[in-house]
Amino acid sequence: MPDIQFQNLAPEHWKADVMLIPFCEGEVDPGRHPELDKAVPWLAVAPALRDLRGEKDELALIHGHPELSVPRALAVGLGPRNAMGMDVFRKAIAEAVSLCAKKEFSSVLLPEPLLAGLPGGRERLVEEAVYAALLALHRFSALRRKPERPAKGPERIALGFAGDNPDYLHAAARRGENAADAVGMARDLANMPGNLLSPQAIAERAEQLAGEYGFACTVFNEAELEKQGFGALAAVGQGSARPPRLVVLEYAAEGHGQEKPLIFVGKGITFDSGGLCIKTATGMGEMKSDMSGAAAVLAAVAAAARENVPRRIVGLLACAENMPDGSAMRPGDVVRTVNGDTVEIVNTDAEGRLALCDALAWAQKEWTPAAIIDIATLTGACAVALGRGLAGLFCDDADLAERMRTAGGTCGEPCWELPLWKPYAEHLKSEIADICHTGPREGGAIHAALFLRHFVAESTRWAHLDIAGTDWAEKSSALCPKGGTGFGTRTLLELARGGVL
Repeated sequence: MPDIQFQNLAPEHWKADVMLIPFCEGEVDPGRHPELDKAVPWLAVAPALRDLRGEKDELALIHGHPELSVPRALAVGLGPRNAMGMDVFRKAIAEAVSLCAKKEFSSVLLPEPLLAGLPGGRERLVEEAVYAALLALHRFSALRRKPERPAKGPERIALGFAGDNPDYLHAAARRGENAADAVGMARDLANMPGNLLSPQAIAERAEQLAGEYGFACTVFNEAELEKQGFGALAAVGQGSARPPRLVVLEYAAEGHGQEKPLIFVGKGITFDSGGLCIKTATGMGEMKSDMSGAAAVLAAVAAAARENVPRRIVGLLACAENMPDGSAMRPGDVVRTVNGDTVEIVNTDAEGRLALCDALAWAQKEWTPAAIIDIATLTGACAVALGRGLAGLFCDDADLAERMRTAGGTCGEPCWELPLWKPYAEHLKSEIADICHTGPREGGAIHAALFLRHFVAESTRWAHLDIAGTDWAEKSSALCPKGGTGFGTRTLLELARGGVL
């Protein structure tokens, strides 16, 4: 990704190949911004400026003399001021930076004084501008021998400050950079094919990040999982030649080591064939991303450690590969979980909840959580209900649910609360075990959430985020190319930043 630089200079001394100039509709007037007059004085007499409206999705590249310190301005329309939310702002910045990349400009300048005049608050606007600019340029290229086209820019994203040294705004920019790095990391993991990303490979990546950012990482192999009683997670992975792993991440800022941890639990199915209840071939290739929940947890914990977020966080990655060989779990099998309950398996393609239930139960045995949030590509039913733009939120703690909605809404990862409808728990009764792991097809997302709820004590604050549908982009957008989206990573990071739950 490009370097983030700060130009704490008088505007007339700012330098870049192009300056982004965001305008709301009807406000395309350089005279409204003294800093703009100083940085690009030629803009006021540019004929092209008269054609601009500031409408949403409007982009106009205006040229000055090539020898100027800022020889180009890219006007970015934001639409009506009263309708300019952060989603609009992020998209506009991303589209502008993408255009700069196509033009092969090596440096892009974001003038903070112009951002400060927009609705949303200075710190948040700076953070979101940097975040959007960096994600617009992120591409998964790890497996290409040569890129389709050599990238020639931008190499630098500069923020121009009007001569002062605003440390709190510098920190906001670094938060945006850190969040973009985290989401990019989660996307890269989700895009990695199943033959290259096994449960062990995720564990090794976690160990690498732990060493780099200074948090603890413990990996449980199949023998240790058996010793700890992870019968459900083991059952998911027993049909694969590559055994399951539980990856435990532990981070605590100085002085926070004794507080109750915020616990994130991520589903890490590195490839989901459906097991013996095998999926159809259509779309099965996308099942490499069935570990997107674990990717979000790993990336969020790494970002929190990198940022030195002042709290204690535990991340659990329940990783397995669901394959259909002769030793695979069968419909009708009964397994024993960490908390001692037995589970009747009905459909081997409902494996994610089996991996998660053991991790949820174990988290409560090992710690007294401040709260537990699990995140998973859990049910196609959730994607059918909410589409690809909304995650499903299940939570019977009103305060925690509101914090989840606020965190997701703040960072462009919206969720919609669905009911933990307790009468449906009747559908999970088993004739031969303590609980059955699936219910009827109708209400499938609710049944899955209720199954997980069974493994969480009533006194424990818990939320379940079903990201099926939102984890994968079917087509490219300004902020995300086709493929893994990293959805949920920023939500978890926002929750970690937000203080004790």
